[in-house]
Amino acid sequence: MGSVTTKKHANGLDYVEVNTALCQARIFLQGAQIDYFQPVGKPPLLWVSSADDYQPGNGIRGGVPVCWPWFGMSSEANFPQHGFARTRIWALESVEMRNQLVDLRFSLKISEQDKIYWPHNTQVSVLFTLGDTLSISLVNTNLGDETVTLTQALHTYFPIEDIHQLKASGFSGSKYIEFAEGPYPQTTDEVRFDRETDRVYTDLGPVQLLHTPQGIIEVSRENSQSAVLWNPWIEKSQRLGRFNPEDYLTMVCLEAANVLEDKVVLAPDETHSLVTHIRWKD
Repeated sequence: MGSVTTKKHANGLDYVEVNTALCQARIFLQGAQIDYFQPVGKPPLLWVSSADDYQPGNGIRGGVPVCWPWFGMSSEANFPQHGFARTRIWALESVEMRNQLVDLRFSLKISEQDKIYWPHNTQVSVLFTLGDTLSISLVNTNLGDETVTLTQALHTYFPIEDIHQLKASGFSGSKYIEFAEGPYPQTTDEVRFDRETDRVYTDLGPVQLLHTPQGIIEVSRENSQSAVLWNPWIEKSQRLGRFNPEDYLTMVCLEAANVLEDKVVLAPDETHSLVTHIRWKD
């Protein structure tokens, strides 16, 4: 069947290592952040900068950081960018093996300190289903008596070998905001990269493809009509922390999201699941 083992990184972070007949994976308790996923017989599906030193308190520069309970900058001064969930320690609630698949569920208890940022009675968890496909579900439930609004993203970094050869497709019919300007209509199905790209897409179909020299990566979403497409290019790469100046050449982010008009509005007792599925397309 396989194995699920809890281990500790040399720098002190606890993680869960998964080995099955279908894949290998590693998920850190800090941020419930997966940084490695490789289907058997195929290349890894996630990218991490070699400049990241896996220090406690810093979100890992790569893999799939969980942006919650807001994406980007908060409207409140001095609140952390992309929320606080990606630097907090989550609890591994359950592990289940079924038909060579592994389900791992992590939950985050909101501390008294973090209630400054999020004074709502909600429950949040992340479910990973690992096989030859990586599926991630970010699940929110409103346990309170008042409606709650949030934005979120699964900030996935993909290895694409050569940004100059990358073609992203599946964008027809959508619109995007870039550098806080727009919205602009997406006039083609494809996107290519020759400069910094920082687009927030809405009205977006559920499946996009990353055409790389190693093959085609399929990225699909459920309960999400928005996504973020990001590559920092040359100048911004030199300013980013835990990021090598030439890393932009070998990565791209395509993030399942609930942002802008696609934000999550939860009535009391309501649950919402943001889901992404990632696989090499045969």
